[in-house]
Amino acid sequence: MAKLAPGDLAQVLSKLPKQDNDRIVVGFDNADDAGVYRLNDETYLVQTLDFFTPVADDPETYGRIAAVNSLNDVYAMGGTPLTAMSIVCYPQKGDFNVLGDILRGGHIAMVEEGVAVVGGHSVDDQEIKIGYSITGTVDPKGLITNAGAKPGDVLILSKPIGTGVINTAVKFEKASEATANAALKTMTISARDASKAMREANANACTDVTGFGLLGHAFEMASASDVTFEIESESVPFLPDVLELIEQKMLTRGDKNNREYVGENIVFEQSVGATMQSALYDPQTAGGLLLSIPREFADQFLQSIEGSTLIGTVTEKNGALLQVG
Repeated sequence: MAKLAPGDLAQVLSKLPKQDNDRIVVGFDNADDAGVYRLNDETYLVQTLDFFTPVADDPETYGRIAAVNSLNDVYAMGGTPLTAMSIVCYPQKGDFNVLGDILRGGHIAMVEEGVAVVGGHSVDDQEIKIGYSITGTVDPKGLITNAGAKPGDVLILSKPIGTGVINTAVKFEKASEATANAALKTMTISARDASKAMREANANACTDVTGFGLLGHAFEMASASDVTFEIESESVPFLPDVLELIEQKMLTRGDKNNREYVGENIVFEQSVGATMQSALYDPQTAGGLLLSIPREFADQFLQSIEGSTLIGTVTEKNGALLQVG
């Protein structure tokens, strides 16, 4: 999922006046997955918003992925999503049966997660974009941000990555049916179960891996936590054919943007080649959770969530924020 270029985003945010509001628990300072607002001492409000252009040919599947992608931001904070409002950009002269199918897919996904769709807003736009604004709650004691990773923790990725590369390959008819289906399947799996498992495993920090790719979001997390992440590239789980498709130049513009975002805050060992680097920078849609979990609880999480993989460790800050071997 493409996002505003990080440099442009930083320039925009720098123009905003500082907020003096002691009810803001999590704002946009650490690039976390959702905003958190204190309603009272027992309940925090969790809010997020996301939308994007089609990533699937089937309208219902596209709608479902848009829903899951938005919900995952709340799950990444340890929260429970409650309500959703749809965001629709659609051509006025387009086929409204298709739009109905898109919204049906999203609606079904929301209902399955116990989330009430309470409204939305639409605009006439020649480029289709669909998404949701999600409101949820979290117990203050259960709030998990991207700023709590501790030295000695292990890093776990809850599901394989590579959807950006595969979606690009689908557009150019380079992806096999099996590979395309594998990407669609992972994009429709919500982080609800992973969120529950991470709370039970006493996770110290978490982030949702989406548009900035694994390394972009790992950088944000390491920076917010003031630690170094040591990532073993060969342990990172990829969807089928991802490395082969990268060698065929099936890359998104996010590859360049995400490299610029991380900048000099990363060190690659010589063994990590260009293809692997691109795979780690690949922007994701409805990606998995990247978690920092105490080592003694790692096996508990890994056994709970199918497809989850231990990919690295957290150390005291030592030079670059990210070290990839």
